[in-house]
Amino acid sequence: MFKVKATVVGFLGDEEKYPCHYQHKIGDEFIYDGEKFVGRICAHVASALIPRMMTLCASGPRVIPTAGYYHPFWYSPVSAKDPSLKKYDGLGFRNVFKTYVEPKHSLASQIPSGAFQWPPSKERNVSMTSSMVVCGDTRTSTAFEIEAFDLNDKGDGTPYFRREMTILHKILSKPGIAADKILNEFSKDEIEIPYPALSPVIVQVLVEELEVMGYLEIQNGKASVTKKGEAKLNAFKEDLSAEEKQALNM
Repeated sequence: MFKVKATVVGFLGDEEKYPCHYQHKIGDEFIYDGEKFVGRICAHVASALIPRMMTLCASGPRVIPTAGYYHPFWYSPVSAKDPSLKKYDGLGFRNVFKTYVEPKHSLASQIPSGAFQWPPSKERNVSMTSSMVVCGDTRTSTAFEIEAFDLNDKGDGTPYFRREMTILHKILSKPGIAADKILNEFSKDEIEIPYPALSPVIVQVLVEELEVMGYLEIQNGKASVTKKGEAKLNAFKEDLSAEEKQALNM
């Protein structure tokens, strides 16, 4: 599970002419830290924003936010009608090998970044890397980007986060361990006493969360803790009591 934040990244409408009455500013952050929401959010956008945040809370940066990502037309050039070409494509369109720049506040300017460019992007990344929610007031269209920015170490995420830290601890003492052998580094008591009990599938899930947050790397099936992961683990250990360190064998 992950901590999630929504950040105001811009106004797709004309904020000078139609100012945001909640007075949101670029850079404003609204955070779910695993047990509470932190920050200010307009009620009119919250109903759309919070469900999207909860999706990322569960899946983190692995989620593809919209089915639109899968459409091939993002990487197609702009087209013009040309009935004489129907014998080729079955409809009658001509490729226009240029990128159109639309007026700033038009609906056409609100397409995803990188779409309909010529030459197209070399990577398949349109509508993939960010989850965006836009305020329903189309005059202003305050745009929020949502991202999972860290592991959830609060609320009901606490036991899973602790398990993730013990996994980092085991890998740090045995760098390059095969990812599918990590569970073997835990004793029977270490597996069964703390909640949640470990199993191959839950270790796989937790290792994946650690990897997508950059706390460990897996190359050729072998796991190693990153510098970022080592710093995270050390900070975790510093906050533990002597009793907790003994219980967790740290």
